[in-house]
Amino acid sequence: MKYVVTFVAFWMATLTASAHGISDADKQGILEGGNLEYIKLGATHMLTGYDHLLFLFGVMFFLTRFGDIVKFITAFTLGHCVTLIFATLLHIKANFYLIDAVIALTVCYKAFDNLDGFKKYIGIASPNLLGAVTLFGLIHGFGLSTRLQQLPLGQDGLVLRILSFNLGVELGQIVALSGMWIVLASWRKTASFMKFSKVANVALMCAGVLLLLMQLHGYQHSRFPDEFPLNKDEHFELHENMDRSRDPGTDAGTNQIQQALPHDHQH
Repeated sequence: MKYVVTFVAFWMATLTASAHGISDADKQGILEGGNLEYIKLGATHMLTGYDHLLFLFGVMFFLTRFGDIVKFITAFTLGHCVTLIFATLLHIKANFYLIDAVIALTVCYKAFDNLDGFKKYIGIASPNLLGAVTLFGLIHGFGLSTRLQQLPLGQDGLVLRILSFNLGVELGQIVALSGMWIVLASWRKTASFMKFSKVANVALMCAGVLLLLMQLHGYQHSRFPDEFPLNKDEHFELHENMDRSRDPGTDAGTNQIQQALPHDHQH
């Protein structure tokens, strides 16, 4: 089991590092392109933002009336537009791993709410969903702002660049929501929907917990870089040494893990 934990920790660090930040290719594209590149980047970040998508999936899960979908998604959109625009304009920053850890908690919250957890386990009525979705929209928007502020934005034309990125986010969100609506509408017509809706939301909560652990693990790397090297080989060796300190007889098991890893992960 300790070898599995070591491998999962290694995998989480790799996935977390790849899920954050703006790639060099994106930065170069932004420098060479114009506002269309910001629109493209915003759409890409929404469509690949698994934490945002999981939360939206949780919000959409039990909504059947089109009017309700519009109401809640509008509240979420207004929330993330406000913090995305103003946090970027005012250069308000925070450690993006911690922000994304809070976003992961919003995924857990929505799954817990879908499972009627407040009434079953706490004995209270669920908090106002519209207010919660609006609040969480503000948090998600701050997370998007931390991404955008990794670019060399400058000051000339800053507002237009922010709005272009925000437009891209909204376009990506429309595409993602359209796909979710089609999938959920089709699934609701089958007998398996009510049978497996609880399982689906338990899985959603587990995904939120996993994302939370990933972000906290990433925060450890950013906060204590000397203790948690970002180099993949060094990172694996760190966990390997931690295992040795607990159990001197772990070398054989560690070698088996290394043999199972792709060649570029071994050292």
